[in-house]
Order: sequence, then structure tokens, then C-alpha cells
Amino acid sequence: MISVEDALGRILAGLADRAPVAAEDILLSDGLGRVLAEDVCARVTQPPAAMSAMDGWAVRADDVARVPATLTRIGAVPAGQHFDGTVGPGQTVRIFTGAPLPAGTDTIVIQEDADQDGDRVTVREGAPRGTYVRPAGLDFTAGAVGIKAGRRLTARDIGLAAAMNHPWLRVRRRPRVAILATGDEIVRPGDPIGPNQIVSSNALALSALITAVGGDPIMLGIAPDESAALRRMAAGAQGADLLVTTGGASVGEHDLVRSGLAPDGLELDFWSIAMRPGKPLMFGRLGTVPLLGLPGNPVSSLVCALVFLKPALETLLGLARAREPRQTAVLASDLKANDRRQDYLRARFEGDAGDGRRVAPFAKQDSSMLSPLAQADCLIVRPPNAPALAAGSAVEIIPLGGFALPI
Repeated sequence: MISVEDALGRILAGLADRAPVAAEDILLSDGLGRVLAEDVCARVTQPPAAMSAMDGWAVRADDVARVPATLTRIGAVPAGQHFDGTVGPGQTVRIFTGAPLPAGTDTIVIQEDADQDGDRVTVREGAPRGTYVRPAGLDFTAGAVGIKAGRRLTARDIGLAAAMNHPWLRVRRRPRVAILATGDEIVRPGDPIGPNQIVSSNALALSALITAVGGDPIMLGIAPDESAALRRMAAGAQGADLLVTTGGASVGEHDLVRSGLAPDGLELDFWSIAMRPGKPLMFGRLGTVPLLGLPGNPVSSLVCALVFLKPALETLLGLARAREPRQTAVLASDLKANDRRQDYLRARFEGDAGDGRRVAPFAKQDSSMLSPLAQADCLIVRPPNAPALAAGSAVEIIPLGGFALPI
């Protein structure tokens, strides 16, 4: 068995020849969650000219250095328009938020600090030069890089790209991931269930995860435990960026992925890792298509998908693979010593969700039980041969946030 870190390194190295995937152009309105393939540079300057940040009076700072000061109103300028003339000494122009400053002015006196009587405006509170003025280019200037390539786009990024006058974006296409479930013992949800069968959940759960991370899942169906059928269905993965199988990866005469696909050129890198749940995980190539073989147990499949498939997709999308900061929590109960396999325990938060949050592992950790995983807030990571820990000890966790995209 190889370590989790070694397995992840070998999987990502095995995708290096096809990462990142090609780029495509999309509408800006379709950009949320996509990964930018090239820098977004401003096509305009924002604001394009000095603008008023408040409703009030555009003045010359020298004219209001001493107050009260009486000025003559010579016009008004709402947002979206401009004042054609030049404001001279002792003059002012009524101005509204977002309007460009008239020539000759350099300061805004807010409307609460002045009184108007016909064309006479009395300023009661002065303002230093530049008060409530947004200079040209305050936000960005034409040609400036606003969003760098390799970023997963958020709602904030969409807003910035729009402000920079980009109706289109160049992004990485969604990696195509073929999913092939295997086994005579599983059936699709809603299909008739035989006396020795269970409902298959892995393919649908993996499809949802792939979509959330940014991939394009291709459902190949359920292959029976028969080599010819397995080979025929696996051929549907040609042209995909990755083939993911579930089941058929452990050592046993009914686990046919390795032996069944060998005639079609399956080359394996590894097929066993020191991990719980998820020991029977394999990686290799079926012809030119990388293959990631996940365990058949539902929890093992999803935990392995989180640990290995998610980083694989991020690599294909060209996302930086800098290690995320480790998060820790405090144990709410004792934990026994771990064996030589890295363990991922399903757990729930208790009490405060701040830095001192407590986590309680579920009493049952069987890899066939989906309900505790669905209820879990995080996974507690237990390194190989970790000693027993008492309640109150710090542990590393992986939060399970559902891959919701931030704003």
C-alpha cells in the first residue's frame, strides 16, 4: 500500500500531459464558477473622469476656505450629463452623485452644509480640496489587469469584469469525466431491485461532485460483472479527460476492472492505498484516457472523490494546487490509537463554529453508511499510527461545505 500523499502526487503527475484543458469563449453571464483561462484587463478607465461622490455643490476649495461663503449658482449637472462651461472664482454648480466635476472645480460641498436662495448659495461648512471627489481611474485604468488567469470566478469577479466592459470571457472548458459503475449487485434508482441487489448511489453522487467542482460528467451506466460488457461500456470513455469507475477495484475474483480491461491496454500505476475508507483505489490509463478506480462502498467512493478526484479536476482546470491551510478542531470525545492506514472519520460540529469548535465523530464509521456522511460537517483526519487522543485534543479536519461557490 502507498500513502495518501504519494497516491495524490502520482495521480496529479499522471494528468500533467493534459492539464490544463483547452480554453473556450463564453458569455459573461455564464461565467460564475468557471475558471479563467486568460487575464481580464480593463477596456475602460473607471471612473472615466473626476466624479462627485455626493449630492451637493461643485466648488473651488479656495472659495470656501473661509465660511460662511456666498457663491453664485451658474448651473446644475445630474449624473449622466456634464457641465459645458468653466466655473470661475465665486461660482458654483449644483451636482449630483456620479456626475463629472465641472471644469474649474476641485471639491464637493455636501448639500447639508449649504443653503440656497435663488442663485445665491451660502456655504456654512468648508471642505478641503478633493473632498467627496472620486478621481479618474480611482477603481481601475484602461489596460490594468483586474482578474488573473487561473481563478475560479465568483459573483464579485463577474461584476468587476462587467465594469471593465467585457461581454465575453475566455475560460477553461469543463473537463469531461466519464463515470462507469460496476457490479451485478447494483441497480439504478427506481429500477426493479432483485433479492440480492441494492440501489446504486455512487455514480449520481460523483456526477454531482464533478459538476460542483466544474467538470462535465458523462454517465456510462452500470457494467455487469462480465468482461465483454465491461469493455464495451468502458469504450464510451474515449475522448473523455478522465474515466472514473466505482467498484471492481479490490482484489477478488469478482472484481473485474483490472482483468477485464487489460486486453484494451489498461496500464496501472497503483491499486492499493493506506487509507480508510478507500483502500481499494487504483489509478492508471485505459489507452490514452487516465482512469481513476474508486471503491464500491458509497462512503469510500465519496471520501476518495474528495481527496483525489476533486484535486484531479482542479488540476485539469488549471487551478493552483497550493496546499490549503489546515483547519483544526477540538475533540468532543476520546479517540483510540490509529493503525497504519490514514483514517477519515465522519464527524459533526458541536457548539461554537469559531476557532475553538468541537467535533464529535460518529460512533459508527462503516463505509457502506451514507446517512452519517450526509449528516457530517467534516472529516477528522487521523494520520497513520496516530496515538490515542483524549477529549479536548486538537485534530485536523476537512470541512464538508458542499462546494458552494462564494460570492
